[in-house]
Amino acid sequence: MVHYMQECLGDSAHDREHVYRVLYAAMDIAGTENGVDCDILIAACLLHDIGRAEQFENPSLCHAAVGGEKAYRFLQSVGWTESRAGAVRDCIVSHRFRSSNPPLCIEAKILFDADKLDAAGAVGIARTLLYKGQAGEPLYSVDADGNVSDGSLDTELSFLEEYKHKLEGLYTLFYTGRGEALAAERKTCAAAFYESLLREVRESCRIGKARLAGELSE
Repeated sequence: MVHYMQECLGDSAHDREHVYRVLYAAMDIAGTENGVDCDILIAACLLHDIGRAEQFENPSLCHAAVGGEKAYRFLQSVGWTESRAGAVRDCIVSHRFRSSNPPLCIEAKILFDADKLDAAGAVGIARTLLYKGQAGEPLYSVDADGNVSDGSLDTELSFLEEYKHKLEGLYTLFYTGRGEALAAERKTCAAAFYESLLREVRESCRIGKARLAGELSE
């Protein structure tokens, strides 16, 4: 299973170590919940991002849906029953942040929380920057007057837009008490980075543009 997982991964923000961090966080959370089928949970964690390459090549695809079906077929090929392979598929299909298919069983909720933990705090900031760079997206957008946008009203993709539309709101979405508590510990770091980045680029642009205008008017 680990070998198959590694064969399917492609980008540095969703690499083997991301998968293992999700797995370790899931094991932490599972220790605080009752009735967890750890075999289902471990398989779902290991295989949750195996549809990423397809989505990266074709953004109209949902990596969770693609990955769920791939996991279902793979697990059956190595001897899992249809029902247990289907349980893993259901966890993977419902782990995505932007989805109308919320997790229902405890294993799916734990996977969701563990995956979102890896988008929180300092690790979440670092992974977002890696992914945005690989996708060729900028740190921020500017308006028609050249002012740096804070990302909240942006329609163009950027790091600041991703923070305002996804990362900032992660902390209210957790299904488990342990997941929510771990996320709360990471929130301050992520918010401080966003505020510092926005302040630095805005201040640099403000002073630099004013001085440049003065030089050009002489």
